Amino acid sequence: MAEQTSPTTPVELPATMLAIDAPGGAASDPGSMVDVEIPTPVPHGHDLLVAVDAVSVNPVDVKNRGRAKKGDAPRVLGFDAVGRVVAVGEDARRFAVGDRVFYAGQIDRAGSDAQFQLVNENIVGAAPESLTDAEAAAVPLTAITAWEALFDRLRLGADSEGTLLVIGAAGGVGSLIIQFARALTRLTVIAVASRPESEEWVTRMGADHVVGRDFADAVREIAPGGVDYVFTSFTPGNIDAIAAVIRPRGEVVSIDETGGSIDALKGKSVTWHWELMFTRPIHEPDDDYQHELLTRVAGLLDAGEVSTTLTTTLSPLDAATLREAHALVETSRTIGKVVVTGPWGAE
Repeated sequence: MAEQTSPTTPVELPATMLAIDAPGGAASDPGSMVDVEIPTPVPHGHDLLVAVDAVSVNPVDVKNRGRAKKGDAPRVLGFDAVGRVVAVGEDARRFAVGDRVFYAGQIDRAGSDAQFQLVNENIVGAAPESLTDAEAAAVPLTAITAWEALFDRLRLGADSEGTLLVIGAAGGVGSLIIQFARALTRLTVIAVASRPESEEWVTRMGADHVVGRDFADAVREIAPGGVDYVFTSFTPGNIDAIAAVIRPRGEVVSIDETGGSIDALKGKSVTWHWELMFTRPIHEPDDDYQHELLTRVAGLLDAGEVSTTLTTTLSPLDAATLREAHALVETSRTIGKVVVTGPWGAE
């Protein structure tokens, strides 16, 4: 392949790269994700060009694959990634070629399911030194979401007390909600988990109490006056139960769609927050909050105050393996995170 160079690419890069196109369809369909070769991008401005070594699969990847239409131009999915910086834009200052980084990317740009990815330095952190590529790749998107939910939306801090109910506690975000609450607040955490293996997992993450899927009665026994805060990633069908267990003027933060009306919460003057970690990258690209957030999370991981949520590692990085990972995630029964690591292409 011909080589391309520019003032913003201090090392020689291949003109084309391997990537995974996601035309859509069921994960069991070999055509739903296919290996392709596309041009290698060149960084400008505040962009880094990262050689991707590992990615994780999130529910948003599954949703985006399902929304695709056959015949669309190649579309590269993927958010979480760990890799090495191979080139920087002319305005980039935070990282240098060779730095090992981790990040979650943004929803309006090409994703991490490619050998090389462009990403704004303002949403990138130095990868935790003590973690493998797979362990680190499990973290960014869920860490940003959990952190913003607790410390931006709910405005919690080191002195915050009360009770937090976590619905969807065994998932990637819920697992870090529990860990951050345990490490950085004084909250009592009640985790909703419906299977024995989920109960074991959330207990290991640090939950103080574990309740089942029909949680209203059990939560009222633990917190007779009502819980102060609710985090939910499984909102449809749970609005009435949330209304039953939350205290007057309590607060809810949700990362999914409600599936219906939230009017049942009006009688208690409950505050409802939405959390979408892509809001800053899309609407405030100059904001470096997520860079600072990932830097803090990397420190917590290296100090052992929080742990990776990796549970499943697949390899190599190719379309067949990504289809397998998508099939696991779309069951909504996975615990923790599913990660796919290099090498790139079938072994």
